Amino acid sequence: MSDHESTYVPKTGVEKWLDTRLPIIRFGADYMSLPTPRNLTYWWTFGGILALCLVIQIATGIVLAMHYVPNVDLAFASVERIMRDVNGGWLIRSVHANGASMFFIAVYLHMLRGLYYGSYKAPREMIWILGCVIFFLMIATAFLGYVLPWGQMSFWGAEVITNLIGAIPLIGEPVLIWLRGGPAIDNATLNRFFSLHYLLPFVIAGVVVLHLWALHVAGQNNPVGILIPKDRQAKDTLPFHPYFTVKDGFAIILFLILFALFVFFMPNALGHADNYIPANALQTPAHIVPEWYMLPFYAILRAIPDKFGGVVAMFGAIGVLFILPWLDTSKVRSMRYRPTMKIFFLIFLVVGVLLGWCGGKLPDAEVIPGMPSFTVGDGQLNSFLWLARLLTAYYFAFFLIIMPLVGLKETPLSIPLSISEPVLPPASDAGQKG
Repeated sequence: MSDHESTYVPKTGVEKWLDTRLPIIRFGADYMSLPTPRNLTYWWTFGGILALCLVIQIATGIVLAMHYVPNVDLAFASVERIMRDVNGGWLIRSVHANGASMFFIAVYLHMLRGLYYGSYKAPREMIWILGCVIFFLMIATAFLGYVLPWGQMSFWGAEVITNLIGAIPLIGEPVLIWLRGGPAIDNATLNRFFSLHYLLPFVIAGVVVLHLWALHVAGQNNPVGILIPKDRQAKDTLPFHPYFTVKDGFAIILFLILFALFVFFMPNALGHADNYIPANALQTPAHIVPEWYMLPFYAILRAIPDKFGGVVAMFGAIGVLFILPWLDTSKVRSMRYRPTMKIFFLIFLVVGVLLGWCGGKLPDAEVIPGMPSFTVGDGQLNSFLWLARLLTAYYFAFFLIIMPLVGLKETPLSIPLSISEPVLPPASDAGQKG
């Protein structure tokens, strides 16, 4: 909370000296004692899980960088050497590779929770915007890391995605050459991608600090979605530690069990088989796809017939999240009390899953059983592509049309006056009034 007074008292001379020059211990102590809404559910534990994922990715990435060789002739072999000859290398690489997927599972759930409970609304706009910055940096970092093993999918994925930059008018071609380090993907490209992939996690860590700082100022949202005045903090809040650190700790243990299941029993389940084939610029894979967590945006890209339009739509799908606090016109935060918007939100979840499904399908060789294909001009519009276009239309309509209009027209349910007080009067009072 912005009005939360510090309760930290330095006990030793070293703490007093440090506190007057760099009060980092005070910041941590104040965060542990931050008044936190007592009704937070396990949906609020993904922040701690994401922090753990970031630490794991940075730690394992540093070790992998010690053995990886960013050279087109040696990169694939160096990854195999890590897996076979480096002590514990198989474990470190498996943790790092699957950690990216775990990272995105947690961040998607974290963002959907914020969307459902209106965590982007005033005074928490900056928390949401910084979270969107982190999400964008995660996507960039994941793409760069996907290229480093230098398998078939790494090379051709880089070829497809970087070519999209060239579709931007005026500046596209110069930026493309700068990004690749030359006219084609080669050794200079791999070196640049390796450097950026190593750098960006530390940039993410810096933005996370700003994210936590903004959270410290504005305070936590809650499932009810109401602001907690200072005179009710004693009833409606609890210190973050030990109550919520224990809760987060239990959720982290469950998450690590899921993580370990993939690392030890299904280490390659979330990857693509073609990426275990060395990159070959003369042999194009049958189907070029990104990692699973980018498939919805890939489907949006392919749904637009114009190349530049597809690039705009793909980046627009992320960019629209940045202006979300100003698109929602409802005065009620939580969709728990917005029955109409809740229905549209559930449809949005289904649309996101179906976009990922469409993104993993061939756009010109398969049809959905029972669904027609359409002839447009001289070519056939595949039913997967047709479905992806409908889903893309709903994705943007949800933010740009549905959310503003429903916020103006919807009649929300009754909202509690506070976290600790019910919406309805006690049963005895209700009986007397009846």
